[in-house]
Amino acid sequence: MKKVRVVLSPEAEEVYIHLNKEAPTSKTERIILNAINKKVELIKINIHYGDPIAKDLIPQEYKEKYDIKNLFRVELPNYWRMLYTLTDDETKIEIIAFVLDFVDHSTYNKKFGYKKK
Repeated sequence: MKKVRVVLSPEAEEVYIHLNKEAPTSKTERIILNAINKKVELIKINIHYGDPIAKDLIPQEYKEKYDIKNLFRVELPNYWRMLYTLTDDETKIEIIAFVLDFVDHSTYNKKFGYKKK
């Protein structure tokens, strides 16, 4: 069985650092951070843990910036989302779950072109 490694994009890492910084004094950030850490462990166990996003719905931003071919969504507390893609490592002995973003609900809706009702 291939080893699974989870890597954060610069954008996701920035949010992760912010959540770590705020978690000691903010219950909301602490809840989101704990959920992210738990979901990362679940992805390491099952790389297809998240909900697959249809290829035609993948935001152009991610296609251009990271040349991704697949995208998965994991729901987090407070309507946040974790978005990740799967790639093979160059050595073919490892799968990389590349976390593209941690976003709140309104940012998620904007990225995917959803309109408010």
